[in-house]
Amino acid sequence: MTLAEKRAGASLAAIFALRMLGLFLILPVFAVHAHKVPGGDNLTLVGLAIGAYGLTQAFLQIAYGIASDRFGRKPVIVFGLLLFVLGSAVAALAGSIETIIVGRVLQGAGAISAAVTALAADLTRDQHRTKVMAMIGSSIGLVFAISMVAAPTLYAAIGMDGIFWLTAVLAFAAIGVVLYVVPAAPAVPRAPAGSFVDVLRDGQLMRLNGGVFALHLIQTAMWVLVPAALVAGGGLALPEHWKVYLPAVLLSFALMVPAVIVAERRGRMKAVFNGAVALLLVVQVGLYAFGQGLWSLGLWLTLFFVAFNVLEAILPSWISRVAPAHSKGAALGLYNTLQSVGLFLGGMLGGWVAQHFGPGAVNLACGLLALIWLLFAATMNPPPRRVAPAATAR
Repeated sequence: MTLAEKRAGASLAAIFALRMLGLFLILPVFAVHAHKVPGGDNLTLVGLAIGAYGLTQAFLQIAYGIASDRFGRKPVIVFGLLLFVLGSAVAALAGSIETIIVGRVLQGAGAISAAVTALAADLTRDQHRTKVMAMIGSSIGLVFAISMVAAPTLYAAIGMDGIFWLTAVLAFAAIGVVLYVVPAAPAVPRAPAGSFVDVLRDGQLMRLNGGVFALHLIQTAMWVLVPAALVAGGGLALPEHWKVYLPAVLLSFALMVPAVIVAERRGRMKAVFNGAVALLLVVQVGLYAFGQGLWSLGLWLTLFFVAFNVLEAILPSWISRVAPAHSKGAALGLYNTLQSVGLFLGGMLGGWVAQHFGPGAVNLACGLLALIWLLFAATMNPPPRRVAPAATAR
């Protein structure tokens, strides 16, 4: 990788990381905090508050992606981060579960994921793109780990409103990274009329879009239950949950790196991808059948993070290889729309299923979804291996 590609990957990963704190910081503590908020005794509303972030993401990702194709990546990213700041402020000032949901919806209106991943694709060559997407995906996993460790301590120190104000400050920092650190974006071809319809008709792209939907639905549905499971089944108080999350995520990174290397350098992307989906299925079965006790929960969460990090690295890289050059923003907009729908439905359905059928039913439903995903993934063609001329930037 050239210095420009490394700089692009690191800075875009930082933007993703700063913004994703707005989602992840509430996961370890919100289900417990909600009992102190008017209306927070309704698990469906609690799940909606966790997943509402994905609702406006689902509606706006395609629009943001298409806008980034037409008006440039950076202006769209800055605009989205400003909306995220507004949503964080509303959530910080909220006095009820309904107002928190409104704030989360506004946070989600900063739907910049498509524009950021499209910019990453613009700034990197095909043979290095999975590495850059792995940097971005790993930043999401790292932020997830940090939030699992830091959120209980932050909650005790500054409360839920303080956490939301902190996410607003971090979003302002991300705007600075966009304007002053990320390399200038190259010009992209103007998308012809009907190009989005072509994206919708592409079976390969739609299988990948369905995959990211399944991944984030499973993730959010799980974390409606995981904090309570660690308290009740693992005997850990909320401020001590980092003792499970931190080693699980760090170990998952160590296992994820060789998997990404095998996928990228040896042309085994499809095999690694399918293996990660299969591992996701195994995790849900394991949590259902053997998810009692601290060590068992720690094992299954570690394996979940391995699968999650591998898939977060491969999915956007694969999308960017298959999508037409003039429609990368639109294709990644659709991809991130399905991701956001998964985030929204995962929180909402996870809470509803747990309330009406019990926690074990959530694992069974997630396992069934992972199995369906694996069956569709098995029919996919491997992504093309293209080698572009060496870049001159150093």
